[in-house]
Amino acid sequence: LAAGTIALPLWKSLADYQRNRLLVFLDPSVDPRGAGWHLLQSKVAIGSGGLTGKGFTLGSQKRLDFLPEQHTDFIFSVVGEELGFLGTSLAILVFAFVLLRLVWLAGRAADPFAGLVIFGIFGAWITHIFVNIGMTVGLVPITGIPLPFVSYGGSFLLMSWVALATAVRVAQES
Repeated sequence: LAAGTIALPLWKSLADYQRNRLLVFLDPSVDPRGAGWHLLQSKVAIGSGGLTGKGFTLGSQKRLDFLPEQHTDFIFSVVGEELGFLGTSLAILVFAFVLLRLVWLAGRAADPFAGLVIFGIFGAWITHIFVNIGMTVGLVPITGIPLPFVSYGGSFLLMSWVALATAVRVAQES
């Protein structure tokens, strides 16, 4: 009852582009040549990869430029198209290994503050990984969050390496 009461005024307070983004998140076919284009092309790219993918640099969605922002926001779609289900599974397993290792390092850190720093790195990376992969498959709205160590970009890639170096340094001191 409370959600229904505040939903309509909240919906009316949103700007047109915000309403459109939420509608496209719920159904990308509402605007297939506009706001829904990114998600539809991402799903096509991932789905066309099949089990083993089309081969490195052979993805048609990427080569023909149907997939927008393919080097940053939708890099996971490129991985899915070129390396297939096995490649995406391997990428997720590598991310899971790194994240579990961070939790393990945070648990054995001698200094409580150092453990919190490592756990903060874990929190930032798991958020980026979940949102980036989720937006390429349609689980979360498209936001433009990069995938750690995979997306092209200077500042986020640099900060990911700095965070990794910080975690390694804390692990050495423990």
